[in-house]
Amino acid sequence: MARARGGHGQGPEIGTTISTEISTGISTEKLRAWWAHRQWLDGARPGATAGEVLAATGWARSVGGAAPYLGLFARAGLGRAAVDAAVAGLEVHELPAARGCTYIVPAEDFALALAAGAAAPEGEVAAATRHLGVTGGEVERLCLAVDRALAEAPGPLDPAAIRVAVGEAVRTLGEPGRKRGLSTTLPLALGLMQSRGQVRRVPVNGRLDQQRYGYARWDQPVGGSAADLARRYLAWAGPASLKHFRWFSGFGAATARQALAEAGAVPAAPGSELLMLPELLDAFAEFTVPDEPRYTLLAGIDGIHLLHRELARLVDPADAARPLPPDRAGRSFGTEADPQTHIVLDRGRIVGCWEYDPERAEIVHLSFVPSNAELRAAVARTEEFVRSELGDARGFGLDSPKSRAPRIAALRASSEG
Repeated sequence: MARARGGHGQGPEIGTTISTEISTGISTEKLRAWWAHRQWLDGARPGATAGEVLAATGWARSVGGAAPYLGLFARAGLGRAAVDAAVAGLEVHELPAARGCTYIVPAEDFALALAAGAAAPEGEVAAATRHLGVTGGEVERLCLAVDRALAEAPGPLDPAAIRVAVGEAVRTLGEPGRKRGLSTTLPLALGLMQSRGQVRRVPVNGRLDQQRYGYARWDQPVGGSAADLARRYLAWAGPASLKHFRWFSGFGAATARQALAEAGAVPAAPGSELLMLPELLDAFAEFTVPDEPRYTLLAGIDGIHLLHRELARLVDPADAARPLPPDRAGRSFGTEADPQTHIVLDRGRIVGCWEYDPERAEIVHLSFVPSNAELRAAVARTEEFVRSELGDARGFGLDSPKSRAPRIAALRASSEG
């Protein structure tokens, strides 16, 4: 697969307003509802497995928060036990994938996801060579030492245990390394071995909403082309533009354009920059926006947003002007690259935001639309899921009830005001 531009970076800038792409004969409401339909957020597929959901709707971004659980619950009603069992059975797995970022991926896409993320650890080794005097040879020797240590271990080893087991094969990089966020050479070796399918990270307690891992040997093939990734992407996220695909993949413009062409991408409407797979054109043309609302509570980094990372396409103009909670004072909802809270969705439109208050064991939400029985039921359903199965709904690994408290207070004041 072609080298992704930017490694762990965010990729090319995506605009924060809906562009003329949407004014080429396709209504905003239809696009939003179609995206929600393709993301299985229309309530039509209860009981699907975690692997089936992720294969059909896209890899789920994982950053140590509740997003994967919330997304799988919203799409198929899956509880935490079912998701954790799928992880334990390697039906799905957290892997470094597009842009080198971690995603929860179905088994059928393990090889492609690893290929999509392979450039990032190679880039990290190259940077360590330039700035820290690390050589490729010493990293490869450390990879061999890690492999021997894991082969002799009765189960997964955490990084501290690996470091003890490999002894002098790992090197401390001192103050220069700490300044670059790399205290030893061990993360370089583990990153390479993950991307090669030689090791996998195993959650210490089997849960996806934490960031404590052990490492185990693996023998996972790696392979797939940029065009393979483009076809997957358009199946999940089309209609989407070249800019959107570049954001997701991290590819440069030429590579992304060629991948989309080889995937057979065609305009969603004459003159539109939004592209689709040709086999979906008829279904898209015949699709109509549902008359009844369908409310869903999702994480702020759910695929409905993050596959395109153009927030304004899901937000009505009046809602885009809403002020953000106090930790982002002076900024408005629609000017952010990503939601600063979890979101409430209705047929592809963001109609509210929410957080979980673990102290009171309740969801606090601000609705952009009048409340009704369906919305209250959606909130209650998700609240019970978080309370009984997750205990909290962190946005990311470093999120905490204390850091979230100002947002919770602001949401509560706004909803009660």
